[in-house]
Amino acid sequence: MSFEKNIELAAKWIAKSKHFVAFTGAGISTESGLPDFRGPDGVWTRRDKGLPPPKTTKPWHMVEPNSGHLALVELQNMGILKFLISQNVDNLHIKSGIKPDLIAELHGNTTLMVCLECGKKDTLEAFGWDKKIWGSGYRTSPTSPGQPKCNVCKGRIISSIVNFGDSLPEKDLTLGFYHAKQSDVFFVIGSSLVVTPAANMPQVALQSGAKLILLNKGETPFDNAAHIRFWEKIGDVLPEIVKKVKKIKETN
Repeated sequence: MSFEKNIELAAKWIAKSKHFVAFTGAGISTESGLPDFRGPDGVWTRRDKGLPPPKTTKPWHMVEPNSGHLALVELQNMGILKFLISQNVDNLHIKSGIKPDLIAELHGNTTLMVCLECGKKDTLEAFGWDKKIWGSGYRTSPTSPGQPKCNVCKGRIISSIVNFGDSLPEKDLTLGFYHAKQSDVFFVIGSSLVVTPAANMPQVALQSGAKLILLNKGETPFDNAAHIRFWEKIGDVLPEIVKKVKKIKETN
């Protein structure tokens, strides 16, 4: 179908959905100036070619959400987006206005630390963690005498970022699969869908009878399984869908 017809159909499904779930990858943040991972100039693509990581125009903490992030916030505020699953660590979804209890961040968040003992998650500032003194605080980082501990149970706190070899956060992973199974419309945005187990979630949604909408510039293993496939820029798709959703809601 044409781009316009796909927009109309996607908007219709989303507007009439009972449990709409979105799943985002690095592609949703490229229009904010952050690199993706497996695109033509992505982090892993360049690494595999022996090239350094792509340069960003500004530090990550200064990067702002774009129209794609804000479109999802609009769907949340309309009561349509029931849950968001994200592979991103850039904090842009939370910064844009997504409610923390409506998102599973499968790979962690650069602005958050987590306690290994009780699982409490909070900002670096709340835990008193200064990266200039204590470093990034990864699970594999050596501990130093006097470094901050959990302010609830005194357990060791580490970066919430999931590095290679780390397990995904159990709570977020469980929530992701739960909402994938509950979904009647599952919208993948900016993900190559090659990193498991997260990449299994669209299959879980399909097996539960959900409509699968896929928006990504590069090819994915689910291209032929998607009910609607967008190849355009995220900023050209999501805001248009939200406009149509609003019109549908206004006329009903």
